[in-house]
Amino acid sequence: MTKAELIAAHCQPRKGAEHALDRARCETLCSQVDGWALADDGKSLHKAFRFEDFHRTMGFVNAVAYMANREDHHPDMEVGYNYCRMRWSTHDVGGISLNDFVCAAKVDALLAG
Repeated sequence: MTKAELIAAHCQPRKGAEHALDRARCETLCSQVDGWALADDGKSLHKAFRFEDFHRTMGFVNAVAYMANREDHHPDMEVGYNYCRMRWSTHDVGGISLNDFVCAAKVDALLAG
């Protein structure tokens, strides 16, 4: 899938290991999302974001929260004054699913304006 296709897609309910993407597929999809990386164990997708101040950090976090609720797929986030570390995984599949890449692409689109 291209980045545009990921952004246009919507998360689908995914349960069971058959929906987990293998490492090769994850690496291919990583090329479509800016700066996202696979965790060493291959079970999550992560990225760190930096902002000028708390106000901008929280604006970003709130925009991601809104998008995540609409997609019914939620990241783990660590938030501080001028940073956010985000991790996507699909707990119901025990790793990374297409939903994680859809949401990562949507986060990139939020920052692109």
